[in-house]
Amino acid sequence: MKENKFKSFILFWLSQSISELGSSMTSFALIIWAYGKTNSAMSVSLMTFFSYLPYIIVSVFAGAFIDSHSKKKIMLWSDTIAALCSSTVLTLLVMGKLEVWYIYIINGINGFMNSFQSPASMVAVGIIVPEKKYTKASGMNSFSSSLLTFVTPMLAAFVSSFLGLQGVIIIDLSTFIFAVIILTFFISIPEQLMNETDKKDNIFNGCKEGMGFLFKHKGIWYVIISMAFLNFFSRLTYENILSPMILARSSGNSNILGIVSAVLGMGGIAGGLIVSLVKLPNSNAKLIYFSAAFSFAFGDLFMGIGQNVYVWCIAAIAASVPIPFIAAGQNVILYNEIPKEMQGRVFAVRNAVQYCTIPAGIVLGGVLADYVFEPFMLSHNKLAFLLQKVVGNGSGSGMAVMFLCTGILGFITSILWYRNKHIRAL
Repeated sequence: MKENKFKSFILFWLSQSISELGSSMTSFALIIWAYGKTNSAMSVSLMTFFSYLPYIIVSVFAGAFIDSHSKKKIMLWSDTIAALCSSTVLTLLVMGKLEVWYIYIINGINGFMNSFQSPASMVAVGIIVPEKKYTKASGMNSFSSSLLTFVTPMLAAFVSSFLGLQGVIIIDLSTFIFAVIILTFFISIPEQLMNETDKKDNIFNGCKEGMGFLFKHKGIWYVIISMAFLNFFSRLTYENILSPMILARSSGNSNILGIVSAVLGMGGIAGGLIVSLVKLPNSNAKLIYFSAAFSFAFGDLFMGIGQNVYVWCIAAIAASVPIPFIAAGQNVILYNEIPKEMQGRVFAVRNAVQYCTIPAGIVLGGVLADYVFEPFMLSHNKLAFLLQKVVGNGSGSGMAVMFLCTGILGFITSILWYRNKHIRAL
């Protein structure tokens, strides 16, 4: 019976991954389109910002709705509205009326729906997957996520060159249809929904109950808070300044940037495969925080010190391979410690708290790079001169110092969180 449930998860995972590939291709193609139309990096940052903002705000209140309604229906409706958004973009594009601000609105709608879809999908995985295979399932999810990171830019660029943005969106809609058919007719998700009494005032009560559960279970709460800190440090650099730093330090060589980006994706793929196939340590706290410490210490530091493609590729492997281990450790803790009937409320609050630092990191990273670190490293300050002996000089050196900072801060933070008595008690 458990093997049949895991086979259902494999089918679910495969169909959702294919659908995510289509959505990711559209997102990447829209970034290229928006940058080509505006020649502004800020327009690209705002696309990401408008996706995250409603996701974080609404996630706080979405949990009780998820626990009281069919997870399958929530995912189907969320995917359908996302497909309608893609269809709207396609229609405006064909009519020649597509503007960047339309994409901001559409990304906001997608972020709103994702605040329901993401925790519903997580709860569904917890229902479908046997308890002993949570780690394997997490590894598979990390593998597919990293594979998308690696494959999406190449596929989107290839399709765009022959079929344009319209062709990319049509492929996106085709993958949506495939995923909907699989989820509707081939995936069964047995559920325990709230009774009618518990549904009263469920929006605000759900948020209160989710927060209440986390406050009572301090170990889980501190794990989520620690992930928010680590997300902030990673978004200060990788989300914002990796590409401009490499381009600045390689005389604008886009091939080098492509190689480093590909290695980042391949590192995540390798990490996901290891998590899926190898028996991991029993201590999930060690798995999370030692992996995070390694990623910051060897990934960020080498990325900052490096001045050629070889060192950057080593840094990319060191940074990306541990990520699936972090996700696996956290997912095993959450699925084992949170009752299934509470998971929607808790996961929704968790998403809001854990990811609320991402928009702040995205905005602050760009500001620090442009107005603080780059001008400082080009000055005649003695500290700047000393740092130049470590990271080199010239354009991009300030962003390299930012990687040194996140490497040191991320490593120290990871070790300190591991020493938290509530987390270690898990």
